[in-house]
Amino acid sequence: MARIDRAALRQKIQNLTGLTDDERAALLQLAAEGRSYGLVWEERVEDVEERLREKLPVLVEDKELALTNGGQEAPNHILIEGDNLEALTALSYTHEGKVDVIYIDPPYNTGNKDFVYNDTFVDSEDSYRHSKWLSFMSKRLRIAKRLLSDRGVIFISIDDNEQANLKLLCDQVFGERNFVTNFVWQSTAGSNTGTDIITVTEYVMLYCKNRNSVIFDGQEISEDAFPYSDEYEETRGKYALDKMDRRRVGGHYSEALNFPIQCPDGTMRWPGGGNERSDEGWNYLWSATKVKWGQENDFIVFKNGKDGWNIYNKRYSRIDNTGKTIDRTTPFRNLITSDLFNTAQGTAEITSIFGIRVFDFPKPSNLIKYLLTTIVRTHKSSIILDFFAGSGTTLHAVMQLNKEDGGKRQCILVTNNENNICREVTYERNKRVIEGYTTPKGGQVEGLRDNNLRYYRTQLLPRERTNRNMRALVGAATDLLCIKEGVFEELKVESLALKVGLTPKDVRLFSDGERAMMVVYNEEAIPDIVDWLQTAQANSNLLTLNSKLKTYVFSPGAYAWDDDFGPVLDRVELCALPEAIYQAYKNVLPKKRAQRTTAETSPKGGEE
Repeated sequence: MARIDRAALRQKIQNLTGLTDDERAALLQLAAEGRSYGLVWEERVEDVEERLREKLPVLVEDKELALTNGGQEAPNHILIEGDNLEALTALSYTHEGKVDVIYIDPPYNTGNKDFVYNDTFVDSEDSYRHSKWLSFMSKRLRIAKRLLSDRGVIFISIDDNEQANLKLLCDQVFGERNFVTNFVWQSTAGSNTGTDIITVTEYVMLYCKNRNSVIFDGQEISEDAFPYSDEYEETRGKYALDKMDRRRVGGHYSEALNFPIQCPDGTMRWPGGGNERSDEGWNYLWSATKVKWGQENDFIVFKNGKDGWNIYNKRYSRIDNTGKTIDRTTPFRNLITSDLFNTAQGTAEITSIFGIRVFDFPKPSNLIKYLLTTIVRTHKSSIILDFFAGSGTTLHAVMQLNKEDGGKRQCILVTNNENNICREVTYERNKRVIEGYTTPKGGQVEGLRDNNLRYYRTQLLPRERTNRNMRALVGAATDLLCIKEGVFEELKVESLALKVGLTPKDVRLFSDGERAMMVVYNEEAIPDIVDWLQTAQANSNLLTLNSKLKTYVFSPGAYAWDDDFGPVLDRVELCALPEAIYQAYKNVLPKKRAQRTTAETSPKGGEE
């Protein structure tokens, strides 16, 4: 068979007439197929995808559920009620390249009514069970990758049902080189009866956006956890004694580290003991130069034993062996066995908050916090996303971590409201965690009050670009813009001495005291707005802030009325809407269905 020119074939497919977008895409996919290593599955279409072919999602705040007593300095955590594919699409505009950590606990696809696809539970007998799950996950992970910052990572909880498939899928989405590890954690103690092998572990898969840009934190070592003795304490703190010599085998031996050290009585001690060189591969841990420094700076200790002198170096809890003050750490490991991290702890935790068990098998906040500390311990202003939020454990863990180290990490949660879970479990749990609660035994748990929580719902608007639809999109996107800019407090138009006649239908302003945002809905009001921006009142309220006034302005295209804003162009940063939203969404939305022509929809010979 002659070799096919695939590039030419693709071009011919592009030029074919009478095809819908879906048909053309299917043909192009077939033309691209060849023998390759990887995962193949039957693509399945979701109901939410069909909605997004004709609709655009925005986020609208339910201000009655806002918890904002934490103040302007507190992180504004975000809870989104809605289908996570719609929510991720909206976040692709507000947070592309901004999210530092994603943790998700997706359905495990066990066949036991844990995975809903197009409003129907997928059972173990469904012949397309794995394809449906892979199709479902692939769409969401590809958007998630766009949201990750260059230093971003994603943790994915999973069990044996889809672990192997998920690894291959993530290799395709994130790149095999960006795989870090597969955490294995003991989720349950398991049964002590029966003859089958009991599975007591689950997994958390870890990938990076860019492996070269990610540095993982080590675990802090407390003085209680490390064998520093009270016997050895001085002004530099507690220390342990570490023997200076080791027997080296294989390639670990170094000739440069085999030398004698003079002891207090003048004798010379070689590594391995004795006053003569050993030929069995002994080394000192330090070089001769470093030993000289250690003796001069009181880091070397000599002890005379029955077999002669032993030499040690002092290992301090907060000072390294160069004399530099440090936070001593050890590497994290991918095996997690602590009793604090099992599902029983998660159940006890949520039962303590609600008084009853309101959610099956919640992850314990200690597990999520443990995972987060591998990467965000030193990044105290990170953005963390969970788009399978469930009972809201991730936000609980983030707020705990912020309290422990004074961080300002922000968490974004997404979940649907099936059986009122978002409103009655996810929101209510974290509301109680913020405000404080009473346990079933009467204990008072202090609230994590230095946090704000805002509640949003997804809303769908027509996708067709008519003037009416574009104005409706800009009007409904205001809360989306507040999330994007991180400013939520609206300034009353009346209090800003705006020109008489301008109303919130023309312009709205938001500020957090350091940054400000203006949304111009009526382009005909621009001259009056520019006049006002030149006044002393405007300067005192907005233009003395640390950055330019971010100004979103309605425009039928990409032009943001730069000429009209000419007199204040040095003080504002313009962005045309809804064009900026369209541009962000086009990268993630499914293609619109092609409109059928009159000829195609007309009956022929009595047949449709």
